[in-house]
Amino acid sequence: MLTNLQKGLIAVGINAVILYVCFKVIDIVNKKVLEKIKNEESNSPLLRFVPILMKLLKVILAFIAITGILQSQGYSVSSIIAGFGIGGLAVGMAAKDTLANVFGSISILSDHVYKIGDYVKVNGIEGYVEDVNIRSTKIRDLDHFLITVPNNVAANAVITNVSNAKKRFLNITFGVTYSTSNEKLKLAQDILKEVAAAHKDIHKEFTIAIHDLGDSSINIRFRGYVKSGSYDKFLRVRGEFYNQVIAKYREADIDFAFPSRSIYIESDNTKVEN
Repeated sequence: MLTNLQKGLIAVGINAVILYVCFKVIDIVNKKVLEKIKNEESNSPLLRFVPILMKLLKVILAFIAITGILQSQGYSVSSIIAGFGIGGLAVGMAAKDTLANVFGSISILSDHVYKIGDYVKVNGIEGYVEDVNIRSTKIRDLDHFLITVPNNVAANAVITNVSNAKKRFLNITFGVTYSTSNEKLKLAQDILKEVAAAHKDIHKEFTIAIHDLGDSSINIRFRGYVKSGSYDKFLRVRGEFYNQVIAKYREADIDFAFPSRSIYIESDNTKVEN
Protein backbone atom coordinates (compact mmCIF):
# COMPACT_ATOMS: atom_id res chain seq x y z
CA MET A 1 0.00 0.00 0.00
CA LEU A 2 1.21 3.46 -0.84
CA THR A 3 1.58 5.96 1.94
CA ASN A 4 0.08 9.43 1.76
CA LEU A 5 3.55 10.84 1.17
CA GLN A 6 4.13 8.51 -1.77
CA LYS A 7 0.71 9.34 -3.20
CA GLY A 8 1.51 13.00 -2.81
CA LEU A 9 4.83 12.61 -4.61
CA ILE A 10 3.16 10.71 -7.46
CA ALA A 11 0.49 13.41 -7.78
CA VAL A 12 3.17 16.09 -7.82
CA GLY A 13 5.11 14.16 -10.47
CA ILE A 14 2.06 13.66 -12.71
CA ASN A 15 1.04 17.29 -12.42
CA ALA A 16 4.62 18.41 -13.11
CA VAL A 17 4.76 16.27 -16.28
CA ILE A 18 1.38 17.58 -17.48
CA LEU A 19 2.44 21.13 -16.70
CA TYR A 20 5.74 20.64 -18.55
CA VAL A 21 3.92 19.31 -21.62
CA CYS A 22 1.47 22.22 -21.53
CA PHE A 23 4.33 24.71 -21.25
CA LYS A 24 6.05 23.11 -24.25
CA VAL A 25 2.85 23.30 -26.29
CA ILE A 26 2.49 26.99 -25.33
CA ASP A 27 6.11 27.63 -26.38
CA ILE A 28 5.51 25.96 -29.76
CA VAL A 29 2.31 27.93 -30.34
CA ASN A 30 4.08 31.12 -29.27
CA LYS A 31 6.90 30.48 -31.77
CA LYS A 32 4.50 29.70 -34.64
CA VAL A 33 2.33 32.76 -33.94
CA LEU A 34 5.37 35.06 -33.77
CA GLU A 35 6.74 33.67 -37.04
CA LYS A 36 3.39 34.24 -38.76
CA ILE A 37 3.19 37.81 -37.45
CA LYS A 38 6.78 38.53 -38.56
CA ASN A 39 6.02 37.26 -42.06
CA GLU A 40 2.97 39.55 -42.32
CA GLU A 41 4.50 42.61 -40.66
CA SER A 42 8.06 42.65 -39.32
CA ASN A 43 7.52 45.50 -36.83
CA SER A 44 4.01 44.64 -35.62
CA PRO A 45 3.34 45.60 -31.97
CA LEU A 46 1.73 42.14 -31.59
CA LEU A 47 5.30 40.79 -31.37
CA ARG A 48 5.43 42.39 -27.91
CA PHE A 49 1.95 41.35 -26.78
CA VAL A 50 1.93 37.66 -27.70
CA PRO A 51 4.80 36.66 -25.32
CA ILE A 52 3.06 38.52 -22.47
CA LEU A 53 -0.18 36.63 -23.09
CA MET A 54 1.65 33.30 -23.27
CA LYS A 55 3.40 33.96 -19.93
CA LEU A 56 0.04 34.88 -18.39
CA LEU A 57 -1.38 31.59 -19.64
CA LYS A 58 1.53 29.69 -18.05
CA VAL A 59 0.88 31.41 -14.70
CA ILE A 60 -2.80 30.43 -14.84
CA LEU A 61 -1.94 26.79 -15.63
CA ALA A 62 0.64 26.68 -12.82
CA PHE A 63 -1.95 28.06 -10.38
CA ILE A 64 -4.48 25.41 -11.45
CA ALA A 65 -1.85 22.65 -11.07
CA ILE A 66 -0.81 23.79 -7.58
CA THR A 67 -4.39 24.05 -6.33
CA GLY A 68 -5.06 20.59 -7.80
CA ILE A 69 -2.13 19.11 -5.87
CA LEU A 70 -3.19 20.76 -2.61
CA GLN A 71 -6.76 19.53 -3.09
CA SER A 72 -5.54 15.95 -3.68
CA GLN A 73 -3.62 16.08 -0.40
CA GLY A 74 -6.73 17.00 1.54
CA TYR A 75 -6.05 20.66 1.91
CA SER A 76 -8.99 23.03 1.57
CA VAL A 77 -8.25 25.38 -1.26
CA SER A 78 -11.59 27.16 -1.07
CA SER A 79 -10.21 29.70 1.41
CA ILE A 80 -7.18 30.27 -0.83
CA ILE A 81 -9.39 30.74 -3.88
CA ALA A 82 -11.69 33.03 -1.91
CA GLY A 83 -8.68 35.07 -0.83
CA PHE A 84 -7.49 35.30 -4.40
CA GLY A 85 -11.03 36.23 -5.45
CA ILE A 86 -11.25 39.12 -3.00
CA GLY A 87 -7.72 40.26 -3.83
CA GLY A 88 -8.38 39.87 -7.52
CA LEU A 89 -11.55 41.92 -7.23
CA ALA A 90 -9.66 44.72 -5.48
CA VAL A 91 -6.84 44.62 -8.02
CA GLY A 92 -9.35 44.43 -10.87
CA MET A 93 -11.20 47.52 -9.66
CA ALA A 94 -7.93 49.42 -9.31
CA ALA A 95 -6.62 48.28 -12.68
CA LYS A 96 -9.93 48.46 -14.56
CA ASP A 97 -8.75 51.10 -17.02
CA THR A 98 -5.40 49.38 -17.51
CA LEU A 99 -7.09 46.07 -18.33
CA ALA A 100 -9.51 47.86 -20.67
CA ASN A 101 -6.53 49.39 -22.47
CA VAL A 102 -4.81 45.99 -22.76
CA PHE A 103 -7.87 44.35 -24.28
CA GLY A 104 -8.38 47.42 -26.46
CA SER A 105 -4.86 47.10 -27.84
CA ILE A 106 -5.41 43.40 -28.55
CA SER A 107 -8.65 44.24 -30.36
CA ILE A 108 -7.00 46.94 -32.47
CA LEU A 109 -4.02 44.81 -33.46
CA SER A 110 -5.90 41.55 -34.04
CA ASP A 111 -8.43 43.34 -36.29
CA HIS A 112 -5.59 45.13 -38.14
CA VAL A 113 -7.39 48.45 -37.60
CA TYR A 114 -4.12 50.34 -38.08
CA LYS A 115 -0.39 49.87 -37.80
CA ILE A 116 2.66 52.05 -37.21
CA GLY A 117 3.04 54.55 -40.05
CA ASP A 118 -0.65 54.64 -41.02
CA TYR A 119 -2.45 57.97 -41.38
CA VAL A 120 -5.63 57.77 -39.27
CA LYS A 121 -8.52 59.82 -37.91
CA VAL A 122 -9.60 58.89 -34.35
CA ASN A 123 -12.16 60.93 -32.37
CA GLY A 124 -11.31 64.13 -34.22
CA ILE A 125 -7.57 63.45 -33.97
CA GLU A 126 -5.78 63.18 -37.30
CA GLY A 127 -2.19 62.14 -37.96
CA TYR A 128 0.37 59.35 -38.33
CA VAL A 129 0.53 56.40 -35.91
CA GLU A 130 3.95 56.42 -34.25
CA ASP A 131 3.54 53.66 -31.67
CA VAL A 132 1.01 51.15 -30.36
CA ASN A 133 1.80 49.78 -26.90
CA ILE A 134 -0.16 47.92 -24.23
CA ARG A 135 -1.78 51.06 -22.85
CA SER A 136 -2.12 53.56 -25.67
CA THR A 137 -1.66 54.61 -29.29
CA LYS A 138 0.61 57.56 -30.05
CA ILE A 139 -0.40 59.73 -33.02
CA ARG A 140 1.73 62.52 -34.51
CA ASP A 141 -0.67 65.16 -35.87
CA LEU A 142 -0.03 67.57 -38.76
CA ASP A 143 1.20 70.25 -36.33
CA HIS A 144 3.78 67.67 -35.23
CA PHE A 145 2.24 67.37 -31.76
CA LEU A 146 2.39 63.88 -30.22
CA ILE A 147 -1.08 62.83 -29.03
CA THR A 148 -1.65 59.80 -26.78
CA VAL A 149 -4.98 57.99 -27.19
CA PRO A 150 -5.90 55.28 -24.62
CA ASN A 151 -6.49 52.01 -26.46
CA ASN A 152 -9.87 51.42 -24.80
CA VAL A 153 -10.98 54.75 -26.29
CA ALA A 154 -9.54 53.92 -29.72
CA ALA A 155 -11.09 50.44 -29.70
CA ASN A 156 -14.57 51.92 -29.20
CA ALA A 157 -14.15 54.87 -31.56
CA VAL A 158 -14.98 55.23 -35.24
CA ILE A 159 -11.56 55.03 -36.89
CA THR A 160 -10.79 56.15 -40.42
CA ASN A 161 -7.59 54.60 -41.76
CA VAL A 162 -6.70 56.89 -44.64
CA SER A 163 -3.59 54.88 -45.52
CA ASN A 164 -5.71 51.82 -46.29
CA ALA A 165 -7.58 53.65 -49.05
CA LYS A 166 -6.81 52.19 -52.47
CA LYS A 167 -7.67 55.44 -54.25
CA ARG A 168 -8.69 59.03 -53.51
CA PHE A 169 -11.49 61.05 -55.06
CA LEU A 170 -10.46 63.85 -57.41
CA ASN A 171 -13.28 66.38 -57.84
CA ILE A 172 -12.28 69.58 -59.69
CA THR A 173 -14.29 72.35 -61.34
CA PHE A 174 -12.84 74.52 -64.11
CA GLY A 175 -14.73 77.74 -64.82
CA VAL A 176 -14.40 79.27 -68.29
CA THR A 177 -15.83 82.58 -69.48
CA TYR A 178 -19.28 82.88 -71.04
CA SER A 179 -17.62 84.27 -74.18
CA THR A 180 -16.00 80.86 -74.84
CA SER A 181 -17.17 79.54 -78.21
CA ASN A 182 -18.87 76.18 -78.61
CA GLU A 183 -15.77 74.77 -80.31
CA LYS A 184 -13.47 75.88 -77.50
CA LEU A 185 -15.95 74.68 -74.92
CA LYS A 186 -15.68 71.19 -76.43
CA LEU A 187 -11.90 71.59 -76.67
CA ALA A 188 -11.76 72.46 -72.96
CA GLN A 189 -13.42 69.15 -72.13
CA ASP A 190 -11.21 67.24 -74.57
CA ILE A 191 -8.11 68.70 -72.91
CA LEU A 192 -9.27 67.38 -69.53
CA LYS A 193 -9.78 63.92 -71.07
CA GLU A 194 -6.37 64.02 -72.72
CA VAL A 195 -4.50 65.08 -69.58
CA ALA A 196 -6.32 62.58 -67.32
CA ALA A 197 -5.84 59.67 -69.77
CA ALA A 198 -2.12 60.42 -70.12
CA HIS A 199 -1.43 60.66 -66.37
CA LYS A 200 -0.18 57.32 -65.01
CA ASP A 201 -1.50 57.97 -61.48
CA ILE A 202 -5.10 58.79 -62.44
CA HIS A 203 -7.61 55.99 -62.98
CA LYS A 204 -8.90 55.80 -66.53
CA GLU A 205 -12.52 55.68 -65.38
CA PHE A 206 -13.46 59.34 -65.00
CA THR A 207 -16.33 61.70 -65.85
CA ILE A 208 -16.13 65.09 -67.54
CA ALA A 209 -19.19 67.27 -68.20
CA ILE A 210 -20.52 70.80 -68.00
CA HIS A 211 -21.72 70.90 -64.40
CA ASP A 212 -23.63 74.17 -64.16
CA LEU A 213 -23.80 77.80 -65.18
CA GLY A 214 -22.27 79.95 -62.49
CA ASP A 215 -22.68 83.67 -61.84
CA SER A 216 -19.73 84.50 -64.07
CA SER A 217 -18.57 81.18 -65.57
CA ILE A 218 -19.48 78.01 -67.40
CA ASN A 219 -18.34 75.31 -64.98
CA ILE A 220 -16.80 72.09 -66.29
CA ARG A 221 -16.57 69.31 -63.69
CA PHE A 222 -13.91 66.58 -63.62
CA ARG A 223 -14.57 63.58 -61.36
CA GLY A 224 -12.03 60.78 -61.10
CA TYR A 225 -9.67 58.94 -58.75
CA VAL A 226 -5.98 59.07 -57.90
CA LYS A 227 -4.34 55.63 -57.73
CA SER A 228 -3.24 55.88 -54.10
CA GLY A 229 -4.55 56.41 -50.59
CA SER A 230 -1.56 58.59 -49.69
CA TYR A 231 -2.57 62.19 -49.11
CA ASP A 232 0.90 63.44 -50.09
CA LYS A 233 0.67 61.61 -53.41
CA PHE A 234 -2.90 62.87 -53.90
CA LEU A 235 -1.71 66.48 -53.50
CA ARG A 236 1.16 65.91 -55.93
CA VAL A 237 -1.05 64.30 -58.61
CA ARG A 238 -3.74 66.97 -58.25
CA GLY A 239 -1.11 69.69 -58.59
CA GLU A 240 0.33 68.07 -61.72
CA PHE A 241 -3.17 67.78 -63.19
CA TYR A 242 -3.87 71.46 -62.53
CA ASN A 243 -0.55 72.56 -64.02
CA GLN A 244 -1.00 70.57 -67.22
CA VAL A 245 -4.61 71.67 -67.74
CA ILE A 246 -3.79 75.35 -67.12
CA ALA A 247 -0.86 75.21 -69.57
CA LYS A 248 -2.98 73.59 -72.30
CA TYR A 249 -5.90 75.99 -71.74
CA ARG A 250 -3.55 78.94 -72.18
CA GLU A 251 -2.07 77.42 -75.33
CA ALA A 252 -5.61 77.03 -76.73
CA ASP A 253 -6.62 80.60 -75.68
CA ILE A 254 -9.32 79.28 -73.36
CA ASP A 255 -9.93 81.92 -70.71
CA PHE A 256 -10.63 81.12 -67.09
CA ALA A 257 -13.49 83.09 -65.61
CA PHE A 258 -13.20 85.34 -62.61
CA PRO A 259 -15.92 86.91 -60.45
CA SER A 260 -17.47 90.00 -62.03
CA ARG A 261 -20.63 92.09 -61.72
CA SER A 262 -22.59 94.53 -63.76
CA ILE A 263 -23.77 97.84 -62.24
CA TYR A 264 -26.59 99.87 -63.78
CA ILE A 265 -26.90 103.58 -62.98
CA GLU A 266 -30.58 104.44 -63.22
CA SER A 267 -30.12 108.16 -63.81
CA ASP A 268 -28.87 107.78 -67.35
CA ASN A 269 -29.29 103.99 -67.85
CA THR A 270 -25.54 103.73 -68.37
CA LYS A 271 -24.12 100.27 -67.90
CA VAL A 272 -20.76 99.99 -66.15
CA GLU A 273 -18.95 96.63 -65.94
CA ASN A 274 -16.39 95.65 -63.34
